Parts: sequence; C-alpha cells; structure tokens
Amino acid sequence: MTLSERMNSNRGAATPPQPTGSLVGRGPANPLSNQEIGKLKQWLITRVSATFEDPSELKNNEATRKEIQQRLQEAYTSTRVNLPESARAELMKDVLNEFFGFGPIQPLLDDPTVNEVMVNGPDRVYVERKGKLQLTPVKFDGDDHVRRIIDRIILPLGRRVDAESPLVDARLPDGSRVNAVIPPVAIDGSSITIRKFSTKRLVVDDLIAFGSMTPQIAEFLRACVVSRLNIVVSGGTGSGKTTLLNVLSGFIPEDERIVTIEDAAELQLSQDHVVRLEAKKSNLDGKGEVTIRDLVKNALRMRPERIVVGECRGGEALDMLQAMNTGHDGSLTTLHSNAPRDAISRMETMSLMAGLDFPLKVIREQIASAVELIVQQSRLRDGSRKITYITEVAGMEGDTVVLQDIFKFTEEGQDKEGKVIGQMRPTGLRPIFTPKLDAAGFHLPPEIFGGGAASMLREPRLKR
Repeated sequence: MTLSERMNSNRGAATPPQPTGSLVGRGPANPLSNQEIGKLKQWLITRVSATFEDPSELKNNEATRKEIQQRLQEAYTSTRVNLPESARAELMKDVLNEFFGFGPIQPLLDDPTVNEVMVNGPDRVYVERKGKLQLTPVKFDGDDHVRRIIDRIILPLGRRVDAESPLVDARLPDGSRVNAVIPPVAIDGSSITIRKFSTKRLVVDDLIAFGSMTPQIAEFLRACVVSRLNIVVSGGTGSGKTTLLNVLSGFIPEDERIVTIEDAAELQLSQDHVVRLEAKKSNLDGKGEVTIRDLVKNALRMRPERIVVGECRGGEALDMLQAMNTGHDGSLTTLHSNAPRDAISRMETMSLMAGLDFPLKVIREQIASAVELIVQQSRLRDGSRKITYITEVAGMEGDTVVLQDIFKFTEEGQDKEGKVIGQMRPTGLRPIFTPKLDAAGFHLPPEIFGGGAASMLREPRLKR
C-alpha cells in the first residue's frame, strides 16, 4: 500500500483536535507568539502522523517528502491560520525535519560553519563555530522532545538508551560522532553532543592556510613520517588531533600497507592499500564487544607496514608501544594531554591500565625506546588550533624519560580582533634522529634548528 493509500485509508480514524480558537484566523495583522507557533507545529506533526500507520517506516526520498508536504499543506490550510510566507516556510521546514531529520537541530547540522552541536537540555543548544562556543535560539518542546530525537538518531543504528543504560555513543551514516546522556545521569535534562564529520578531506595546505602550521613545519613533519618515525599527536579535547593525524597519515607513501584502528571511523586516507578497522560496542546482551586493544593485537597479524590508531585511551597504549618496539616503526596515534611531558605521564597511566604487573621504570623504557616524536596540538584562547610543540623523546636518564623541544610556539600577544599572534620558533637543538632522516634522503640544513624565527620563515623546502 502506498503512502497516499495509507493516508486515505486512515481518514476515518480518530484525528487530533483542531487548534484552539485563539489560533484560527490569525495572520500578519495579529501574529502568533513563539509559544503558539510551537503548539501549531506540534498539532501539524500529530495530525499528519495520524494519517499513516507507522511514521518510523517513512523513507527519506523525494516521492515520500512530496506526499508528506502535500498532506502537511492540507492540514495547515484547515487551520485557517494565515502566517507570512517566510514564517509559513520555516514552519513547514521544521515539521519536515521532525519526520526526516533531527528536529530543531537539523538546520545546525546542515550549517557548514558549525563544527559541533551541543544540546544541554531542551532550552540550551550550543554550537561551536571557528573554535568558539555560541548559544543558539534553538529550543526543544521539552525533555520528551529531546528523547525522541535521541531515539531518532540511535535506533536506526541498532543502539538503545534507557534508565538502565543512560549513556550511548554512536556514529551517524555520514561519520559524525554522537554522544547522548539521559536522566538519571543527566540531571538537568537529556543531552546530545554531535561532532560533525567534515565532508571535505583536509590536506596539509588547508592547515597551512588556517595557520595551524607553517610550510617549513609541514615539510619537517613530512620528512619524519616518510622516514618512519613513531609519532604521537597530543592535545586536548577539540584541539584538532584527529585532523592533524589525518594529514600526517597522508604523508605515508602509496606503496605501504596501512592498518587504521579507530573507535569511530573518522580518518580519510587517500592511499589505496588501507585496511580500516573500527571498534564494536557490545550488543543488548552485553556480548560481542571488540575493543581498540583487540584490534591492535589483531592488526599485528595482518602484516601492516604502518599502524595508525585514532586514539589511545586505555590498555591498548601498551600494545601500541610493544608494536612500535617490535619492527612496526612509522606508527601514528593520538592521545589526550595538554603538554608533551603530560603525554608521557598519560602513556604511563594507560599502559598500567593493561593490567600487566610491569614496574614503572620498564614502562618508561618502553616509551623512551618506542616513541620518537610528540606533536602537541592546542586550541588557543581565540579558538584557533595550532601546533605548539614538536618534541623529541631523547631516551632515558635514570628513571626519567628525557624530552627536548625541537620547535615551540611563542605567543607574542593579540591583534585588535583578539586573534593570537605568535610564531613557531626553533629551540636551537638538533634532533638525535637526524641520521634517520638523512638515511631516508631528507637533508635538513642546520640553520632550521638554530637560526631563530626568521630562519624558519625563510627556510627553503627540505631537499630529498
């Protein structure tokens, strides 16, 4: 039975009451309040929903949308409300988003300037634009409305959320990451956080244009990746770690076999020989979970030439270190920390989470022999994202992992618009791994590491 036939067959079914008399005949001369608009929208949704059997079965295609639009227009006409054309179009769009999109937040998801959408309850919806958080005028009808949108997001993905399992992580078909939290865990109402997936694959030239790195730093990092250094990208939440990891992964030569491991697939490698692995959550019975650690162990049996782990969060850090120490050089990963020294502490802590009774000194020795470079990515107070440190792991001295900064971002103030001004400066220390770069054919002029900021700005591209 077609949608139209189902609609017609349900005309005799019980239908919702007409809008209250206060709405009838209202128009530009006597406009509706926001509250009245909300009531009208809810009535239209209920009225149209009553004309077919199961709204959740609607397919988001052109034919179905046209039929819904027709039925919606008929329902609207029956109210005798005469809204201005712009307000009527906005109302119709909002109702369609309830059927085929994610309700009030769909326009935010469609906005290319929005990087992240954060619902902190029915009345507080924030977005991130250019690294800055902004409160939007978007509102839900209530917590039940937020819960309906959460179900709309996660049910097609085979996930569920309820009082017994009030937390859920999911990935939308376009790759966007979703986290939802409901009461009793979320005290002030259900919460949704969506980190949008960029449809455009950013490349190194984009990061240079954004000011995240200089052309010289890009060339230096390219030399390090091609020369098979083990690199950790460190940074805080939302600092751009995954984007930088994606760009660094793009430097891997085409003729190498790459295995990527992620909790939620975000990396967009352009090479042909890539095997992508993604962790799996447990099913409703609590079975079938496949963790990042399981995937790292399995990747070692897949003859990888490069292992790229989207993010180390737990015991898989120890497996990653052991992989780096057993011939899988050139591996890349990210982790959460605010400075290179903090990154070492995080790796120690995560390695201990593996449950093996290793002395701390042994773990530090593993880190010192496995990791060669830490690239610190930071989000500055103006919202910009930049590489702030490039730090070499220089070995062990006693019980301490020795670090030496090769390049460091020096802040010099801010301009009239509040934008941070600064430069990536060399520290004057030449990295110990320079012979490894030379062996790969990258010959770095000594002045790159010790001529001050000016030499970095004028330094020619590395010779290979």
